[in-house]
Amino acid sequence: MSAPEHVRHEWEESARRLEAAASDRSVYRALLEQVETVTDELRKRVGQTYSLADLAGAYLDAERWAAQTLAEDDAPRWPQNLATVVGAAFHRYARGALDYEP
Repeated sequence: MSAPEHVRHEWEESARRLEAAASDRSVYRALLEQVETVTDELRKRVGQTYSLADLAGAYLDAERWAAQTLAEDDAPRWPQNLATVVGAAFHRYARGALDYEP
């Protein structure tokens, strides 16, 4: 499994964990807001034109900068599992990659 394929699997698992939280509306809403905050920062870091390899590179340090971004944004209900929020944001953003294939 190549690096982009490996991280894509991690991102898919994070998206599944995020959706599993949907039964608790307030938690789910807070997590979605955090995913959006991380996605906005990801867009600034990677830009509008990118490949899956570019995303995989950004993912290496993502928990550090995502934690910082969420703290600066004063995000509600800091996620106990930051990896889920980060992975779900990357999963969503991956769809815009030049070489994305479902």
